[in-house]
Amino acid sequence: MKNKLHPILEALIPIVEALAQTFGKNCEVVLHDVKNPQNSIISISNGHITGRKVGSPMSEYGLSTLKKAQFDKHKINYMKKSNDGRILKSSLIYVKDEKGEVIGFLCINIDISEITVVKNILNDMFEINTPETSSESQEESFGSTINEVLSNIVDKTLEKYGKPVAFMSKEDKVNIVETLEEKGVFLIKGAVDYVAKVLCVSRYTIYNYLDEIRVNS
Repeated sequence: MKNKLHPILEALIPIVEALAQTFGKNCEVVLHDVKNPQNSIISISNGHITGRKVGSPMSEYGLSTLKKAQFDKHKINYMKKSNDGRILKSSLIYVKDEKGEVIGFLCINIDISEITVVKNILNDMFEINTPETSSESQEESFGSTINEVLSNIVDKTLEKYGKPVAFMSKEDKVNIVETLEEKGVFLIKGAVDYVAKVLCVSRYTIYNYLDEIRVNS
């Protein structure tokens, strides 16, 4: 049975289209239902910017934000890059219910790739704040399916580690699992089995790594 959409999220759907029409074709506006990260997008306008549509999963940044669960301050005017190298000026607004619980993310991604050459002239409008952490300015992992998001995050993590899996020690693999845990990867259904396959260990080993990480955190 399809999960019923929260009335507050349902009421925001017309806002998505209105914002996109106001700011034009280079502005992607996305509404996520955080209870369903596998298919979190319930409304999107100008999805050509990141190649997503209704039913697409949460991005790497969204998963990481959801995992950290620090919702006291909206993420406004940070920079990130799409898979194809577009420079995006982005904001992430937390949508809360009457109890103050986060139920959705309203995301605005403005493609400023074509106008970076006139950034100084339009600085007030297109100024990019210094990210709070280095991870907020890294290349983003979008995907039309949750499996694409998962594989992109895992591939980038392994690539940055700079060592073939066959040469990795247990400590190396624990560190990788810890990085993936921080990124919210294990919020994705089937992520444990996928990561276990990539790291050439059993799913029970991944659970043991996660237990070890959570005890020490």
